[in-house]
Amino acid sequence: MNEIHFDFEAFLTIASVVTFLGWLYVKIKLRGQDVEQKGVFLNIVGFGFSFFPVFFFVLVVRTWVFEPFRIPSSSMMPTLLTGDFIYVNKFAYGLKMPVTHDTLIETGHPERGDVIVFRFPEDQSQDYIKRVVGVPGDSVFYDGRTKKLYLNGEEVKQEALEPYTSFYDDMDNTAGINHKSEALGDREPHMMWTHNGYNRPIYHNKITVPKGHYFVLGDNRDHSSDSRIWGLVPERNLVGEAKFVWMHWRIPHFFDGLKRIGTSIK
Repeated sequence: MNEIHFDFEAFLTIASVVTFLGWLYVKIKLRGQDVEQKGVFLNIVGFGFSFFPVFFFVLVVRTWVFEPFRIPSSSMMPTLLTGDFIYVNKFAYGLKMPVTHDTLIETGHPERGDVIVFRFPEDQSQDYIKRVVGVPGDSVFYDGRTKKLYLNGEEVKQEALEPYTSFYDDMDNTAGINHKSEALGDREPHMMWTHNGYNRPIYHNKITVPKGHYFVLGDNRDHSSDSRIWGLVPERNLVGEAKFVWMHWRIPHFFDGLKRIGTSIK
């Protein structure tokens, strides 16, 4: 069984159970009595327990359909910007139990190039977003000196793109930005790196991804804390696949941010 931590999903689960039991008690205990016979207190209690359908509906949608997330950092630039709100398909990688996150029904597995949201292995209360570059069975090597990614002994093809520009700068130092696409499966996501190397390891030891785990990287390679630093993502930590931007909120760039609404995450 997976680690249990208290979060909003846990609150919704507890609220749904408590209000359901209360609603059931009121319905059975007071069945056949009119409003006057119930009294003021029981009417108030009954009103509170009537919120069960609301709690349960929100729980079902948030657990098994979708959940909104806000991008808090620049680690996925140029694909995602700080202030993006994204739609995450929580059904993409299996129907999971709330709170415990045990898989009830398998519906799919991440593929190379997928942008995934997952619970951070070192702190289950935090949600991270990265791109899958290595799936179970893959041999992965990242050379931080040349910024090259190798999968199963072969160099992943990169192609230079036009200089990167954005309506705001979200990094401390943009000198020497390299903007490229990278062939991952059926996708060619954009990625970027800088000459200064920021504060990331120059080399990553070659690793073979075991069953039930994934190797992930941020698209902003020199400004991302990812599998190069804290290791692999267990399949049980998967939350869902990021699909598109449904809102961007950053007051200094409000009108430019509106143009990002509906942007597909590739």
